[in-house]
Amino acid sequence: MEKVKIGLLPLYVKLYDDGAPNMRVRIDAFTETIAKIIGGRDDVKLLKGKVCRVSGEFSAQIEMFEKENVDCIITLHLAYSPSLESENALKNTGLPIIILDTTPNFEFTDDDDLSISYNHGIHGVQDMCNLLVRNKKQFFVEAGHYEKSDVIERVVKRAKGIKAANALKSSRVGRIGGEFAGMGDFCVSDSVFCELGIERIEMKSDEAREYTLKVTDDEIDAQIVADKAKYDVDGTVEPVFFRNCIKGDLAVRKWIEDNKLTAFTANFLNIKKDFGLFGMPFCEANRAMERSIGYAGEGDILTAALVGAFMNISDEVSFIEMFCPDWKNDIIFISHMGEMNTALSAEKPKLLKKVMKYSDIDTTWLCGTYKAGVATIIDLAPLGGSRFRVITSKVEMKTPDCKKFRGSTTCGWFKPDKNIGAFLEDYSKLGGTHHLSIMYGDMRKTAETFAEVMNFEYFEI
Repeated sequence: MEKVKIGLLPLYVKLYDDGAPNMRVRIDAFTETIAKIIGGRDDVKLLKGKVCRVSGEFSAQIEMFEKENVDCIITLHLAYSPSLESENALKNTGLPIIILDTTPNFEFTDDDDLSISYNHGIHGVQDMCNLLVRNKKQFFVEAGHYEKSDVIERVVKRAKGIKAANALKSSRVGRIGGEFAGMGDFCVSDSVFCELGIERIEMKSDEAREYTLKVTDDEIDAQIVADKAKYDVDGTVEPVFFRNCIKGDLAVRKWIEDNKLTAFTANFLNIKKDFGLFGMPFCEANRAMERSIGYAGEGDILTAALVGAFMNISDEVSFIEMFCPDWKNDIIFISHMGEMNTALSAEKPKLLKKVMKYSDIDTTWLCGTYKAGVATIIDLAPLGGSRFRVITSKVEMKTPDCKKFRGSTTCGWFKPDKNIGAFLEDYSKLGGTHHLSIMYGDMRKTAETFAEVMNFEYFEI
């Protein structure tokens, strides 16, 4: 996860500086208060801009934000600010705009004869937004009191959605083992991948062999020590077999690093003895997600890119599949062979040997149970051509008293806000794919912003 980089743009009016310069004491104090609240978050890196009043000041400040490569601009109206002063700078910047519509006072009264002067920024917001609409400039607006509402949280979630969209548009996704024949829901054309900005890199068999030769015994030893410290390594995993599997995993890691990949995907059907990796890299998929490298199974470049994009803004993201309904308990079982972000496991993940039914080579994989908590499922569903739909739902992750699956595969259970029959009907009617992502927390606003920046449809179940 990376911090979202935000440029705070305070808007004011020169008229007040000329006629009532003493106002700046409280105005500047309020600016500093907002900057400390936003900039004090662990997930934000804030660049506080100078208070801008006239056209040249806005242009200079936004140019600085552009040079600093901020993810977005958050505007803060400190009072009314004439929109024509900021119009050119805002309409010409490529940076996304989020409007924080707030005031110092929670309750408005006339006890203070200057209350109006310090709390009338909302009509400056309205003036500016009208011009943004007329200039066809995309923007987001969140309104509320900065202390007595969740408006700051909403603004930051918007910023994270913007960062995730930017990450998707610069994805580099590696694929091992090619496509899974017959799976159609996540397939899109090469031209669409190019339009999205997703670059694809294929690992060939001869390349796999070359990378395995680069792995040293010392690197294998170090990974074994790390695995035994972090995971419950099953005692039946033979040492030589374990070393060979790690050698293949580390070959994949070197390939990821050399190609600067943001995500990867692997098709277990085509990773066989003659491929050169000593087995399907299930464990490296899990370790990669722990390192915020995206992943999806079965050669699914699209979902791998999605997971990788959201891993830019959260460590609590994973690739999942909805596997089985539990009609009695009204929950849905999620799993996928040996792949999950094991940092999300409720207990110490178990590393064991897996006898592969669908390949000619066995491997190791990690098993865990997703921890309880509020989470958001996020699916990127192709609709044909260049059209996509983002489907989200806030769910509750459960940890039922069920031992049947634990220790043999990845597993988790979630409960939607509606009964699972209605939920599954809605999901499939919307074209939801069988590969998707999960992110802990209520991240619907982030997903909605992501969709809007990408010009995707957005639906919430």
